[in-house]
Amino acid sequence: MKTATAAEPSGGRLARSAGVAGAATLASRILGLAREQMLAALFGAGNEMDAFIVAFRVPNLVRDLFAEGAMSAAFVPTFTRHLTLRGKDEAWRLGNNVLTALLIVTGALVVGGIVFAAPLVGAYAHDFERVPGKLELTVRLTRIVLPFLPMVAVAAATMGMLNSLHHYFLPALSPAMFNLATIVCGVALVPLMPWLGLPRIMAIAIAALLGGAGQVAIQWPPLRSEGFRYRPMFDPGDPGLRQVLVLMGPGTIGLAATQVNIFVNTLVATSQGTGAVSWLTYAFRVMYLPIGLVGVSIGTVLLPAVSRYAAVDDHAGIRNAVARGLAMMLMVNVPATLGLVALATPIVQLLFERGQFVPADTAATAAALRWYAVGLVGYSAARIVSPTFYAIRQSRVTVLVSTTAIATNVVLSLLLVQWLGFRGLAFSTSIVAVANAATLIWLLRRRLGGLGGRRLPVVFVKIVIAASVMAAAVFAIQHVMNRIAPGIGLVPQIARLVTSIGGGLLTLAAMATVLRVAEFAEAVDLLRLRVQKLLGGRM
Repeated sequence: MKTATAAEPSGGRLARSAGVAGAATLASRILGLAREQMLAALFGAGNEMDAFIVAFRVPNLVRDLFAEGAMSAAFVPTFTRHLTLRGKDEAWRLGNNVLTALLIVTGALVVGGIVFAAPLVGAYAHDFERVPGKLELTVRLTRIVLPFLPMVAVAAATMGMLNSLHHYFLPALSPAMFNLATIVCGVALVPLMPWLGLPRIMAIAIAALLGGAGQVAIQWPPLRSEGFRYRPMFDPGDPGLRQVLVLMGPGTIGLAATQVNIFVNTLVATSQGTGAVSWLTYAFRVMYLPIGLVGVSIGTVLLPAVSRYAAVDDHAGIRNAVARGLAMMLMVNVPATLGLVALATPIVQLLFERGQFVPADTAATAAALRWYAVGLVGYSAARIVSPTFYAIRQSRVTVLVSTTAIATNVVLSLLLVQWLGFRGLAFSTSIVAVANAATLIWLLRRRLGGLGGRRLPVVFVKIVIAASVMAAAVFAIQHVMNRIAPGIGLVPQIARLVTSIGGGLLTLAAMATVLRVAEFAEAVDLLRLRVQKLLGGRM
């Protein structure tokens, strides 16, 4: 048992490993925000942007499920078990088998999707028919972006193998290739499209394909350096492949709640007029930054660790790892929730309000952001807890909980959209995310015989108190700064926002010190060590 678990990222090592993944994710998310800023400036919240978002929603849904959900939950525990108990050769064989199976399945989906694009898009975005040419444009874009599916499937599998081998930085950085490709194509190709007789948004569809190829390309060298060589093989009788496929079905459902709910939002939002789809998407992108930095980063590091503990039936190790991951997540995401609610309008204004993105778009996007932020802790907690059920072979639990969450969201979305319009879709997703995470945590505690004892509730209460005082300080500082530095220019906007955030962080630090929140001190120490390494030229 010691041999199998000695290398696990527990305690400070978990924080350091999550920090490495978080640093790469931060770079990717910053590029993602730059991408959204560029798209907002070029297309605003108009018909072309609505069409692209709907066209890319299905490939993007599959990307999110593969990269951060079902693929990881199904493949990483099985690959890690092969690696731990049977060695690299057997793990590589499983990797080749899984990659080939993914290419066969996703290739068939692409062909079917291209052939039946028109009736499929017409079925879930029929309201686009009200705007001449909008539905036809959506169908064309759908056919272009569908080949993204095999690329992202391969990228997700390589990410899983690298994570199991304790490579976190490049896999977490790989989504940045998608963002980078979009930015480059937005600058270089968008102006050329009208000259070629094509809609400008076609450049962004081309960028999606280039970005998918880039996600695979950046991960292949480190995988080769570990000894992996891809050799096409498909052995349906292989027990490892069968185990992955058995987990993949429930995994897709069990980890799909958030992404399927966002997909449902998009479909319902098509009935809310031009701009609603784009406002919700821009808002979710801003809100997704802390999820990616914390929930996904911690979950990425935690899953291989929990899989190894599960392989040797070390339930105490699983309990400690998950509890620590949740505590680290709460330390960041509870303050982030209240911060986003307090500063939604200035954040959206600074990030997006230029070019085709007008003040009315800012107000609508900020409103959606506040409602999405309510569910921030729920989104991140589910990213940490859900994969644990697959590692301990309890996948049916997440299937049942996720299916219930999706069904509940459909009902709530249809009800709340009548009351709050497009904002009700964001609120519905948040309510369901919190309920989904709370249910999963409660069930995991029962199966593991506890989850950190009283530590998590105590940490949560302390963080809520500290974050509430921080939010009050942010409101006060923002009010004062509106008088000191008024105006809509870039400099006063930055001054107001930076001062508000800085004052809020200082308040949070003071309150965390007074309340003795250990997780805050650990986060500060980790940041200090990273800064020292950067200044010393060592990583």
